[in-house]
Amino acid sequence: MIIIGEKINGTRKHVKEAIAAKNADFIKDLALKQVKAGVDFLDVNAGTSPDREPSDMIWLINTIQEVTDATLCLDSANPEALKAGFSVVKKKPMLNSLSGEKIRVNGVLPLACEHQTELIVLTCDDDGIPTTVEKRLEILDRLIEKTRKGGLTDNKLHVDPLVGTISTSTESGNMAFDAMRQILKKYPDVHITGGLSNISFGLPARSIVNQAFAVLAIAAGMDSAIIDPENQELREILYAADVVLGKDRFCGRFTKAFRAGIIGKKK
Repeated sequence: MIIIGEKINGTRKHVKEAIAAKNADFIKDLALKQVKAGVDFLDVNAGTSPDREPSDMIWLINTIQEVTDATLCLDSANPEALKAGFSVVKKKPMLNSLSGEKIRVNGVLPLACEHQTELIVLTCDDDGIPTTVEKRLEILDRLIEKTRKGGLTDNKLHVDPLVGTISTSTESGNMAFDAMRQILKKYPDVHITGGLSNISFGLPARSIVNQAFAVLAIAAGMDSAIIDPENQELREILYAADVVLGKDRFCGRFTKAFRAGIIGKKK
């Protein structure tokens, strides 16, 4: 399971305050805690106004890179913020994200193709999130045609089928699993990603629902997830599900994580 740490995001109250105050210690601590929890990528989203976002993105990246060489996932719909990020990032990042929206096709896609990055792809467009799997696949078809023309191989793509909330539609989980299976049937080399906690929004005891969804999503083909890596119970479920489903060769990732204290040892 490829884990993308979600916590450095300016839409979160405390992160927003830290960016405004240029509280570097807060951001460094947030980055290091996620790295210690075993992330593969650190998502970096300034979430500020378009005129401020490029400079805030530069500040965040420089601040994070002072304490870790973890691979970053530059997260913005603003091409200028992403361009600013490329000017200071030390390792080739992932980009979050491309969708069928014109602003992202015209702004994000050229950057991903120019730098040959890994890329999160959302199955929505200017009309919003489709209500059927078929429509989401139609959007994905158009986007993969463009990424292939731009020289991006399918294995660089992390496709997000856009998980809905089960509290508003009891079929949200089944729709997500169906989408994952159909996407992989048509494009077997892509990764399947998504925000696991979306499924439980509005429910009590959300962690229980998230864990159940995670296991079933991995069985349906999900191999990448945007999560809070400090949620130890969810993180352990991800490692364990990979083992049980035969996705962790010789249980290597599981045992390595145990030895590192990432799983199996309570805080």
